[in-house]
Order: sequence, then structure tokens, then C-alpha cells
Amino acid sequence: MTFEEYVAARGDALVRFARLLTGDPHRAEDLVQDALAKAYLRWRRILATEQPDAYLRRMVVNGSRSWWRRRSNQETPTDSPADRAAPDRVETDAVERDDMWRRIVVLPQRQRAVLVLRYYEDLDDAAIAGILGCSAATVRTHAMRALNTLRQYADQETPTGRNR
Repeated sequence: MTFEEYVAARGDALVRFARLLTGDPHRAEDLVQDALAKAYLRWRRILATEQPDAYLRRMVVNGSRSWWRRRSNQETPTDSPADRAAPDRVETDAVERDDMWRRIVVLPQRQRAVLVLRYYEDLDDAAIAGILGCSAATVRTHAMRALNTLRQYADQETPTGRNR
């Protein structure tokens, strides 16, 4: 498979993965573009691994980590009660999905990566461990901690959808 064929077949999936990982469609496109530019230079070696998808996903994850480490990154997601809809309105489902995404975005980067790889990319622990460069037990630990954090957010909610 040539590099161009790979990008045509899997480029959109990489952008979707990066978008879920970062929460920002523009940053996702930049991450994928950077990863693909680096991959182009060593495409033969990547193909030799026989797992170009895993290799490129790892490049995107590493690129995302590097972005978060930069001193210039000072963005902070906010959760304003004005952004939420009343429970009886039609857009409540969309607001709840948006609210959940806001909670996922503030998780530590590795925990967020594990959730995206597990629940969006539908990968098993061994594949996730290979992409993130850690053990399967570490993947399970990150998943458990992330889900516990999300459950704590849910426990803090009242029936009206407002925080206590």
C-alpha cells in the first residue's frame, strides 16, 4: 500500500480519532497533518511493522501529549450553567452529550486516550497498550480511574441536571 492510498483510506478515521482525543477539530487536523508529514518520511519502515494504523495512532497520541506539554498552551475548558438546556427541551440530549464531552476533555491525557481507544476505536487492552507504550494492566488502571472520575461527576449532579 502506498502512502497516498493509506491516507485516502484511513485519513478521515485518524482525524476523527484525533478529534475525540483533543476535543478540538482544528487541533485534531493539525495533529494528523503533523503525524502524516512525519510518517511520509519513514513510510517504508512503518509498513514493515505491518501495523500502520497502530503506528499512526501512536504518533497522534504522542503529538497530542507534546501539545499539552507546551508552555504556550493555556486554554482551560469551562462549564457554564447557561450552556445547559432545561430537561424538558428537545436539545437536552445534545446538551448532555456536550456536558459528558466536557468532562472527558478535562481528564488526564492518558486516561482520555484510553477511553477513546477503548470505546471509540473498539480496541482491546493489548492493542491500546501497544499504542500508548505501556502494559495492559496500566491501560486497565487508566480506564478504571477515568470511569471513576466520570462517575463522581455524575454523583454530584441533582435530578435537575445542576451541580449541587
